Amino acid sequence: MGTEPEELPLRVVAVTYSPGESLDGFLTSLATATTRPVEVVLADNGSTDGAPQAAAERYPSVCVLPTGGNVGYGPAANAGLADRESGWAVVANPDIRFEPGAVDELIAVAARWPRAATVGPAIRTPDGQLYPSARDLPALSTGIGHALLGWVWPANPWTARYRREREAPRERTAGWLSGSCFLVDLEAFHSVGGFDPGYFMYFEDVDLAARLGERGWLHVYAPSAVVEHEGGHATRRDPHRMQRVHHTSALRYLARRYPGRLNAPLRGALRAGLGGRMLVSYVSARVGAGAQPQRSADELPRRRRRPWRRSAGGPGTMPPGR
Repeated sequence: MGTEPEELPLRVVAVTYSPGESLDGFLTSLATATTRPVEVVLADNGSTDGAPQAAAERYPSVCVLPTGGNVGYGPAANAGLADRESGWAVVANPDIRFEPGAVDELIAVAARWPRAATVGPAIRTPDGQLYPSARDLPALSTGIGHALLGWVWPANPWTARYRREREAPRERTAGWLSGSCFLVDLEAFHSVGGFDPGYFMYFEDVDLAARLGERGWLHVYAPSAVVEHEGGHATRRDPHRMQRVHHTSALRYLARRYPGRLNAPLRGALRAGLGGRMLVSYVSARVGAGAQPQRSADELPRRRRRPWRRSAGGPGTMPPGR
């Protein structure tokens, strides 16, 4: 499984949505991340900044694959992998920076785990903090607590249990790995139909891992491979919309884990709880905005970026669902 044909370069897919200058850093760092030949497919969700097209002109190994609009992260990644049925591929956000040898290390770890469907690196923020990118699949109580409280109370016990962030990093299996960067076995990926296109973003990586796990595949955390993730692009553009999208994806995932008529009251409670959470967040934001005097952009205080979020339609942000 996962044997790469010698005549084919390693496929690297990045989902782009006006990635800006971050894309150049992604491609520059990729050059030192592996000794293997690579082909980079930029599955583009309608960028308006010209960055993907400029990269394709600058780098011979890069091509742009238009998806036809902002179709979401999973559908775009599916398009970038559609013509490869076997071997390994890398799926990553375009604001990832690979440390030297990181991709080769992911492939080396994969060779030690014959049933690995995905292998994920240690993900660090720009200030050097380790992001909890290898987690358990969310059980009902953990998933509800995390989905409802993760945005407003990040230190809640359900989120801490779900993220497994208090563990020392070691090579191990996980319930799922962050879709912001992982190596994937394409035979396994296509055997379950790839990412579910019903997720615009958030939880599509959790859902993929759950379906692969049901078929006996493993997900392996490889902290010996290291990448840096900037993050925050789309969430900064429209944080309230991204929160709605996150809650919608959380409901989709949890509801599909508990189907049938007997679980209908549970699904209704989940829908009501997440809907109430979104309403409270919206009202609080409106009240807070109304209480603040209008100021120009130059007068606003510079806030520290929150690099653990992942962006809409592709580049960059990792919210509580990630």
